[in-house]
This record gives sequence, structure tokens and C-alpha cells, in this order.
Amino acid sequence: MSLPVVNVYDAQSFSNQPADSTRFGAMIAPLSDGLGMSGLGAMFVTVEPGRRAFPFHNHLGNDEMFIILEGEGTYRFGADEVPVKPGDVCAAPRGGPDTAHQLINTGQKPLRYIGISTSNDPDIAEYPDSGKFAALGIAPGPSFFEAHMRHVGKREDAHDYWEGEEL
Repeated sequence: MSLPVVNVYDAQSFSNQPADSTRFGAMIAPLSDGLGMSGLGAMFVTVEPGRRAFPFHNHLGNDEMFIILEGEGTYRFGADEVPVKPGDVCAAPRGGPDTAHQLINTGQKPLRYIGISTSNDPDIAEYPDSGKFAALGIAPGPSFFEAHMRHVGKREDAHDYWEGEEL
């Protein structure tokens, strides 16, 4: 059994920065596994100035919230943009594009926050800026993204429901 306490500044983190990106990238420290949690997800996220941890997205199966600890930024939520600072709590309820969300570090110092979410598995995420969707699952894998991203596609890649079936 894991101990019920973890210090976010001591938690093991990884970089999610895509190669050659000047727009995306963060250090992410998953917290739930180390706490023995299975129904509630949590991560400590550090985003450098001018960057975002994740693309603008919404979840069909999970609620999220973000607690701003340090720095300042902009919270994109649906069609709105809201300035955020330490002490702010941002809601991201499950739903369609009107609940799509993204935190952007618009300040001069690192933006640090804790993201908390329900852990309904599987989940579907939609990406309104790029027209993508992702089937998400929580399973063991060699990396965070390989453990969570089951399929990323676009609607135009869709197949007929009956395709490949012996009719």
C-alpha cells in the first residue's frame, strides 16, 4: 500500500514536449498512482512561459478541475478566455466543445497547477482546434501517452459501422 501523502515538488515527472514544438510542452508528475487512488486522477503540471501543456480539448466521460498554485495564465473555456492566478480553481466539466479547455502560460514565470479528474475509463476527448478525437483508456504502458491514448483520429477517417462484417 502506498503512503497517503506525496509532495508535488518531489513527485517523479516527465516532459510531454513534442519534438520541435515552441507552443506545447510541460513537466507532468502523475500523483494518483503514488497515492493508491484508482477512481480519482491527479497530476502536478509545470508549464513554461508561452506554452500550453495540452491542446484545447473536451472530455465526453470525465470531469476535470485545475487549481492554480503559481504563475499566471489564460484559461480557455469554450469560447471564453479568463485570466488566472494563484488560488484560482478552473472547472472543466465533461461535455462537448462548449466545455473545451486549455491553460496557457501568459506570464513571465512557470505556471504550476494541480489537475484533478474523475477516472472513468474509457473516455473520449475531442480537439476543436484540429478536428481530432481520441479514444482514451487507462492501462499500463511504457509512457504516459501510450498508456492513455488508444486511438487518435479525425471524423473524415471514420468507417461505416458494418464495414468488414460478414453481412
